Amino acid sequence: MTPMNLQSIIFGPVPSRRLGRSLGINNIPDKICSYACVYCQIGRTLRMEVERREFYSPEDIFKEAERKVKELVKEGERIDYLTFVPDGEPTLDINLGKEIDLLKKLGIPLAALTNSSLIWRKDVREDLLKLDFVSLKVDAISEGLWRKVDRPHKSLKLDKMLEGMIKFREEFDGKLVTETVLIDRINYGDEFRKLAEFLGRLQPDIAYIAIPTRPPWEKWVKPAKEEVINRAFQEISNALGPDRVEYLIGYEGNAFAFTGNVEEDLLSITSVHPMREDAVKELLNKAGADWSIIDRLKEEDKLIEIEYEGRKFYMRKLKSRELAKS
Repeated sequence: MTPMNLQSIIFGPVPSRRLGRSLGINNIPDKICSYACVYCQIGRTLRMEVERREFYSPEDIFKEAERKVKELVKEGERIDYLTFVPDGEPTLDINLGKEIDLLKKLGIPLAALTNSSLIWRKDVREDLLKLDFVSLKVDAISEGLWRKVDRPHKSLKLDKMLEGMIKFREEFDGKLVTETVLIDRINYGDEFRKLAEFLGRLQPDIAYIAIPTRPPWEKWVKPAKEEVINRAFQEISNALGPDRVEYLIGYEGNAFAFTGNVEEDLLSITSVHPMREDAVKELLNKAGADWSIIDRLKEEDKLIEIEYEGRKFYMRKLKSRELAKS
């Protein structure tokens, strides 16, 4: 079992365009995943895995979540969702179902953002069925494009995943959304027609069209151009209706929560969620602190600064990000 890093296992709440004020649950260590997506904000995948196993004790995760919730309530901070959104793929955690059962005691809606890679497994679907909100990644329907953008573990099969999503939709009575990330320098061809056809079968409550808004791992990755985003919107709208297709292309805002320890907040949030410079300044101001904390964390090699699309971002220095400044 991985030693528990209590300061980064629960983070936020962070502002989420899908979930409002989301308190994150980082149930996978840096960075174990079934994908190595070119646009990943976490960094490079250190270990590609597809077999579920234990990472942390469910009881430890619950205790830390309970502690954090109490702190936030004391500070008057709102929590809309507890969300599994870790440094890797959350469904790799074989204890996910147990963790969900424990966290339900806190009386806060539960969500997970998954890359969908293991949803072909019945046990994974059973765990996700316990949630109130599930976001499924659907970046591509074509094998070649899927492998180019998401760079999955070699054992994964796209057709099995897509059918797993359909099976999950048939049983899930919570809110189901999909997310499709579009990047530049990709020839999408008739991919959007295929994607719309699949989403028409899946019938998500909302299909989100996204672009990388935070620094991606691969330096060549840039957001898709406006005409590409619009073409995807039109195709998917034809299948679902325009009221069920939304963009995730803007900045989600600076409403990051302060729990009383600004250094702990900064390091736990930036473990998973790179923060823009203006968001960092706002959090420091809320805590009554100044920029010297950032300078010190950089000197101590705990925080790194990188630029993306003309803005500065701050990220906790993890092994997956060791080359992020190059």
